[in-house]
Formats: sequence, structure tokens, C-alpha cells
Amino acid sequence: MRIRFLGAAGTVTGSKYLVHHGDRPFLVDCGLFQGLKALRLRNWAPLPFDAAALSAVVLTHAHLDHSGYLPLLVRNGFRGPVHCTPATLELCRLLLPDSGHLLEEDAEYANRHGFSKHQPALPLYTRADAERCLRYLRPTPFDAPIELGGGVRAELTPAGHLLGAACVTLRTDALRVVFSGDLGRPHDPIMRPPRPLEAADFLVVESTYGDRRHESGDACAELEAVITRTIRRGGVVVVPSFAVGRAQFLLYCIERLKAHGRIPAHLPVFLNSPMAADATELYLRFAAEHRLDARECESVRRAAKIVNTVEESKRLNALRQPMVLIAASGMATGGRVIHHLKAFAPDPRNTILFAGHQAVGTRGAAMLAGAETIRIHGEDVPVRAEVAALSSLSAHADWQETLDWLRNFRTPPRCSFITHGEPVAADALRQQIERRLGWRTHIPEHGETVDLAAFANAGTQA
Repeated sequence: MRIRFLGAAGTVTGSKYLVHHGDRPFLVDCGLFQGLKALRLRNWAPLPFDAAALSAVVLTHAHLDHSGYLPLLVRNGFRGPVHCTPATLELCRLLLPDSGHLLEEDAEYANRHGFSKHQPALPLYTRADAERCLRYLRPTPFDAPIELGGGVRAELTPAGHLLGAACVTLRTDALRVVFSGDLGRPHDPIMRPPRPLEAADFLVVESTYGDRRHESGDACAELEAVITRTIRRGGVVVVPSFAVGRAQFLLYCIERLKAHGRIPAHLPVFLNSPMAADATELYLRFAAEHRLDARECESVRRAAKIVNTVEESKRLNALRQPMVLIAASGMATGGRVIHHLKAFAPDPRNTILFAGHQAVGTRGAAMLAGAETIRIHGEDVPVRAEVAALSSLSAHADWQETLDWLRNFRTPPRCSFITHGEPVAADALRQQIERRLGWRTHIPEHGETVDLAAFANAGTQA
């Protein structure tokens, strides 16, 4: 078996692992690159393999940095099955067409206002492309065997992190390879913890927070403090948020804060993402995967007014009253939230609040680093608003939580490949695994191919 690391190597986005068993190729994850322009350009580059020759794709979960390249894969000739959990299928039905729609909307806006260097600006893919790829998704429950052909079987086990998120185990008669996907946290207020795994010959493990420990504070209390001081200034709290996962947690906190009188019950809260509203419905359908009961799911659904149309979204930008405005995308890379940033970031009364990881090269990372302006639609927009982050809110395990999960393995994998992290984070996790567990590790480079048998033999000889 060989693995070629075509994404999430040296970066936290673009998860894409090309696996060969004999002459049979398939993918684990098929994600988009985000952040730095040099990374985003990889989305436009020709594929370094024949999409039509792939036998299958296995998804860990639905976030776009793991699933968002599927429309292009199908456009390039892929016609095989895309295996995933039922919840991942339902989320992809929301996320992928919405992604295509936003890409078209951004291209149309660029052409209308003439700020693109490309004439005309084109979307990476369209909503039609995204809807076309959905016909190839094949839902499989957790723990059910998936026959990939050529003597390879796959199995999906709960990873926490997000509805439907899974660790992927590939098995042959002689080999077991585990891909962690994105690991959730053991004490997440909403999602259940990742299931422990006990055996792997080789492991591919994420390192998003490989250099950090999450603070143990109460995220709802942090949110309360941000909202309280902002509304005292007469300002607006703008939250760039991932539409699936973090948006629901924010609504959960807001509902609790209002119910206990910790923020004003009449404070307007807007969810400017119809897709996020649809995703909230899925928490009722997949109740076994999270900690919320039916009453709590209903209260989350009612915690905000849903903004459906572009016209409604534009009207919000004209409001100058205290409110909470949650809108995609989580790293402020596109979508409706960037229009809200243009409207509200220049006003010091307001707060821009981030609720998830900000990849290098994104507007979110720039603002958290203290940028005085951000580039939006060819303009430099002043950032005079307060910029804050919920430090105790993350859907990814930190290095200590990752090590605690790894300690469940009965014997060390022959090698643990550390991916899906910025270079500093990946190297920090490498050091923790080597020093505290004594395991052999390797940080692959983008495009690197590893022959697992040869790699294991070389390690044994060394």
C-alpha cells in the first residue's frame, strides 16, 4: 500500500490522501485548499492523477476542507462511489451546493464591480457541479464494513468533531491503516467524544492544535462577556462562523444566556445562513451523535432569526443597533460575512468575534494578528472594531487531548504520519508523540509518496 499526501501536508486545509493498494487507487478525503493564495491556487491546478481511474472516495466528514473538491473531481471524470456516514451525506447535500452558489455569487460580484484581475472572473465550480457530484455519495453507518475492492475494506468510527465525522480504518489481510480525520474533544458541550481505537499498523493523525492546549474556561461565559461589553457600547457583534458545528454551539450558548437573564432577552440575534438553519434540523435527526436532547435542539433552532435573502442581508448592514449577527464563513474567506465586515469592522463600537481555527492567510488570521485593514473586494477596509476569539471554543482536540486518544492504542503504530496542521503545530505534536509516547513519527511534505512496507522496513533497519 502507498499513500500520496496531496493535501493537509504543511497546511491545515485541502485534506486529500491518494491511496494505492496494488494497482487500485482511491482517495481518503477530497478537500479544498483555503487560506494563502499559494494554497488556493492548488484548487485550480490540474489533478496529479487520473480522476476517472479512481475506484472510490472515503470521506471523514463534510467540512469543505475535507469534501469541497468533490464537484471538481466529478467534473474531471470520477464516477465511483463516495463512501461516508449518513450524517455526512446530509451535510454534504447542504454544504456543497451552497459552496458552488457562493463561488458563483462571488464571481458575479467581482465581474459586476470590476475588481478581479481575471476577465471574466469564473467560479471554481458551480452549484450545478456540486449537485451533480451528490449522486455518487453512498451512506454507510458507523462500524459497517465497506468493500473498496482489491482486498481493501474500510470502516468508519465516530470522531466527535461534527455530525457524521469519522475516523477511517483501511484493512487488508495484512495491514490496518487509520486516518484520524478531525478529532473532536472529550468534553465538548454538544458533540460526543471520539471513540477510542486500539490498533493500527500505520496512523495518519491531524495536528490542527498540535502546539496548543485549549483553555478550560466556560465558552458561554466568554460569549456573555463579549456580548455585554459590545452592547454597552451600542455596538454589533459580528461572528464569522462555520455554518455546521460552531453556529449551532453559538446558538446553544445564546439561548442559555437569554434563558438565565445573563444577556437581554430582547437582544436581536440573526443567523445569516439559511444552510446553517437547515443543518440545525439535522441535530434532531442524528440525536445519538450528540449530547443535546430534543428540547435543547428546538431551543437552538429558535435562538435566532434566519436571514434568507440577499436583500435581507443587505438591510442588516444598515442597522446601527445592538445585535448579534452570525454568518458564514468561519475564516471570513467569502460568503455574506465579508459584506458585514465591510459594514461593521470600521466602527470601534462593534466586535468581530471568531469561534474557530483561523488558517494562515485568511482574513480571520490577519484580524486576530492585529491587522489594521483587511482586503475585501479590492478595497482596504479599516479594522477599528474590537477583534476577539472564544479561546475555550474549538471542535478540534488539542495536543493533550490527542495524546490521550492515542494512548488507547495497545501497541504503537509502526509510524504515525502527522498532517492537517501548520508546520509549527505539526512539529510540536511530533515532539509530544515522540517524547511522551516513544512512537515513531513522520511529517510528510506536500506531494510526498510513502510506500508503507518499504517505510516500515527502513524504520526497522534504522
